[in-house]
Amino acid sequence: MSDLPLAHELALLAYDDEGVNRLGTPNLDYGLAGAALLELALAGRVEVVDDRVVVTDPTPVGQPVLDAALTRLGAEAKRRRPKDWITRLGGDLRGPVLDELVGAGVLRREAGRVLGLFPRTRFPSGTGAEPAAEASARQRMHVAVATDGPVPARTAALVSLTRAVGLDRKLFRDLPKEQVKRRLKEIGEGSWASAATRRAIEETQAALIAATATAAVVSTTTAS
Repeated sequence: MSDLPLAHELALLAYDDEGVNRLGTPNLDYGLAGAALLELALAGRVEVVDDRVVVTDPTPVGQPVLDAALTRLGAEAKRRRPKDWITRLGGDLRGPVLDELVGAGVLRREAGRVLGLFPRTRFPSGTGAEPAAEASARQRMHVAVATDGPVPARTAALVSLTRAVGLDRKLFRDLPKEQVKRRLKEIGEGSWASAATRRAIEETQAALIAATATAAVVSTTTAS
């Protein structure tokens, strides 16, 4: 697969070499929903008006997962906040995204059991080596954070997305912390998106951070 949507790139980055989701549930699901909203904003299909997601162009983008999300957004009579859509779409995207990656041979599906009792499905690389699409995403983001200057829109969006779900701490651990902090702020505030798109992206990022923080609190409370 070439020119992967942001959701597919995020999924590849979220699964480790053993095929285990290191973001956890529901954080990955929220991240994929946020990725879909960012992608649709970049494609000029949605904007955020008065803190509500609005479909400005219902034309399909030609990618099944995104088109399904766009159809659902457009079919909703009530305008909803980005946070509402992240939780509503979150449970519907992981399966289709992983199915497409498996179907393309980028990942493979391994069903098994933990301790011989509990079912578990892993999604390691289809070849045993890091998928080329994942390596490309890592390289693009690493260059963006390690150097100064403008960043392509899709790379900037992916960097912002990984920051919102907390993957940045894993992806840029080899770079000086102050450098990472400064560049993430610069990229987030850069002029790589139109004003309308920036508004949608900012709202989606804030919604993602709020949703994952809430999930962490619930998980901690339940565990204790």
